[in-house]
Amino acid sequence: MTSTVLQMKNIVKSYRDGEAERTVLDRVNLEVKAGEFAAIVGPSGCGKSTLLNIAGMMLSPDSGEISLCGEKVSALPKKKWTAIRKEKIGFIFQNHQLLPYLRAGEQLSVLMGTDEKTVQELFQELSIAHVIRQYPSALSGGERQRVAIARAFASDAALILADEPTASLDSERGHHVVEMIRMEAHSRNRAAVMVTHDERVLDLADCIYRMEDGKLTKI
Repeated sequence: MTSTVLQMKNIVKSYRDGEAERTVLDRVNLEVKAGEFAAIVGPSGCGKSTLLNIAGMMLSPDSGEISLCGEKVSALPKKKWTAIRKEKIGFIFQNHQLLPYLRAGEQLSVLMGTDEKTVQELFQELSIAHVIRQYPSALSGGERQRVAIARAFASDAALILADEPTASLDSERGHHVVEMIRMEAHSRNRAAVMVTHDERVLDLADCIYRMEDGKLTKI
């Protein structure tokens, strides 16, 4: 029996928009199992990234339940959320969030405790072995993004969350990166959720959801 890694039940999130209140997520449900790679598509501003941030315990829902690896994390005090994020979730952010004072390889070895051999293997797989000793300021946008992807893969997290991972990559490299996310989910039995505008990579996902008007629907 395949185990459920991420389960979101009846998630609601609203924001004030002037005098009105705008519901971005309207009783959204999502379940992703170990070894499964899910993609979420939809127009800009529809709530895809909000959903991903709630799944990653970076943002609280107004109501609803979130469970990770069978534990109802939404019921835990927020002071415990940081430790759970570090242990169970690997993030690939759209803006990479690399630390400027660490070299590319150190983003994994220093922050994640990753051994040198694994760092070199990941950088080789992502075609960035040549930047391993460079600082983020010397890298292109695409190179920074691939370092961030290597950092997410270096964790032992059960869940990988990717926010527009192909945004700063050309078509070929973008496809390769999404192939790697899929392979990471399948070969290491992780759950992966990707938010994307890039419909060229959707054929690589195991299942596709569309977010529109606050609702999440499986395609």
